[in-house]
Amino acid sequence: MKSLAVLRLVAVLHAVAICVQPIAIGIYLNGSATGLQIHEPTGLALTSLGLTQLVVAVIYWRCGGRGVAPVVALLILAAEVVQVAMGYSKQLAIHIPLGVALIGSTIGFAVWACRRAVSA
Repeated sequence: MKSLAVLRLVAVLHAVAICVQPIAIGIYLNGSATGLQIHEPTGLALTSLGLTQLVVAVIYWRCGGRGVAPVVALLILAAEVVQVAMGYSKQLAIHIPLGVALIGSTIGFAVWACRRAVSA
């Protein structure tokens, strides 16, 4: 099933990219403005990856895959949109814990997608 292979690729890329975020903001908090220059565009790129992941998850589902994939992908994308809004509005009380939750859920989704039995 080609759609599953594409879903796996996008999910893993998404998970790797989201792991850059805490590293980048750590660099910024350590005193280098470069960290913020990485954190902001990466956050915006993550929403594009999230949208791509949603589209691929819907295609995977429509081709006979698990229906949970587009639901989880939609929830991740919605959380990423809120995350970007909270970051720009400097609502760190929401931005930081939501970021932690997004890292966990995005990695979890990638692990789920890469499991051998996911298409069953």
